[in-house]
Amino acid sequence: MSLPPLASFRFFNAAAQNQSFMKAAEQLHVTHGAVSRQIRSLEDALGVELFDRRNRAVFLYHAGRLLHDVTQPMFEQLEQAVRQVQQKAREDTLVVSCEPTIAMKWLIPRLPAFHQAHPQIQIQLLAAGGPIDFSRCGADLAIRRDDFRWDDSVESAALCPEWVGPVCAPALAESVRRLSGVHVLRSSTRPAAWEQWLRLAKKVPGEVATVEYEHFYLCLQAATAALGVSVASLLMVQEELASGQLVAPFGFTRDGSKYVVLYPRLPEESTKCAVFRQWLNEQAEASVAQTLSDGR
Repeated sequence: MSLPPLASFRFFNAAAQNQSFMKAAEQLHVTHGAVSRQIRSLEDALGVELFDRRNRAVFLYHAGRLLHDVTQPMFEQLEQAVRQVQQKAREDTLVVSCEPTIAMKWLIPRLPAFHQAHPQIQIQLLAAGGPIDFSRCGADLAIRRDDFRWDDSVESAALCPEWVGPVCAPALAESVRRLSGVHVLRSSTRPAAWEQWLRLAKKVPGEVATVEYEHFYLCLQAATAALGVSVASLLMVQEELASGQLVAPFGFTRDGSKYVVLYPRLPEESTKCAVFRQWLNEQAEASVAQTLSDGR
């Protein structure tokens, strides 16, 4: 004997629990007619009426009560199992909100090493920058530069200082050293980066032209293509420096800002967050130490 579709039992159980087709429809987010059709289909399949329909009220017949005694605990157990499965999935997944350029140029290339060391934790990345609402976006933690304020509901931990400097293709290095005759590649996310670096380095520029790009990573791609010079974060150009695609004629200078890890203020930090934060700290320290030791 084949059973009727599970969906029809779900509709029946909701109607029996609420003693109303209308309330069952509201609970299941469907129309009254959909509930009525599903229950009629179930009654036809079973060959017995389950409800005594009286105007707007419905009452279970004996057969309906027998069936409800089975479906009620069945769906409760099913819902409990689904919750446990979803909770287990959330326990194994760490949702990380990260500024796009940091994610692409620094974090993602290092994630295979994290997965190898901690195969039980899956990382889900959200590309975003600036202020964050953890309750709304669903992230467990965020990686940001500390160029904005956050409220008391957010904890912060320093990741590493920001080191910045002009980078360009090797063919433009001499022009960049003269600070003249080059295109300065500006990003709308860091529009004053060039002027800030000049002040920090105490340099006086010659005649330069500027080219605007919407995103910081586009500036880096343009610099790699020898379209000009871009002030870059040390963390974001390590691969290009190592391969020789980019050079940093003046090295890198601390600009007073830093990268931080933000996370919700909770009674107790989860193990997966603590593990990932420790790993981030180790990666950041190693990145800065390696690049500065190379004399870049």
